[in-house]
Amino acid sequence: MNLRMQKRLAASVSGVGKRKIWLDPSEQAEIKTANSRANIRKLIRDGQIVIKPQVVHSSARHRMFMEAKRKGRHSGPGKRKGTRDARMPSKLLWMRRQRVLRRLLRKYREMGKIDKHLYHSLYQKSKGNVFKNKRVLMEYIHKAKAEKNRTKVLSDQLEARKNKSKALRERRTQRLAEKRAGVLAVEHEAPKE
Repeated sequence: MNLRMQKRLAASVSGVGKRKIWLDPSEQAEIKTANSRANIRKLIRDGQIVIKPQVVHSSARHRMFMEAKRKGRHSGPGKRKGTRDARMPSKLLWMRRQRVLRRLLRKYREMGKIDKHLYHSLYQKSKGNVFKNKRVLMEYIHKAKAEKNRTKVLSDQLEARKNKSKALRERRTQRLAEKRAGVLAVEHEAPKE
């Protein structure tokens, strides 16, 4: 018995595909007589035409696969399609690194940890690929600051030593001048007597 029309009408009425319609084989004669949408609706209500439930599309396997991927599985040479640069562009890595380093430099300059001259030289160095990550840059800054402090202390010590020796020289010359003046005064007084 050909029930194609009834199946089509049932699909149209219920808003599903024809493959989701089940026609009761024991009620074929009654279904055959239904030639209007109203009749089809009545048969659906009575349970002679049944709309099949949606087939389950489980995501359990996909979830397991993604968990394995997160652990680093399924990413060997056989699974790779693009080149290394296509999969993770070196330019993107460079941009990320520069942004991290420049952000750190900006923060340190605003906090007053580095002055504008050191900031500029470090900015140029980071652009010149001297620092491979943030940690290396921080270590470099600490070393540079320590070196700067050391040179400052040394220069201060040198300056103090210079000032001290200058003061000693001046005192010595002053004493010599006083002695000379005393000797000359004695010589001038001696002929008068």
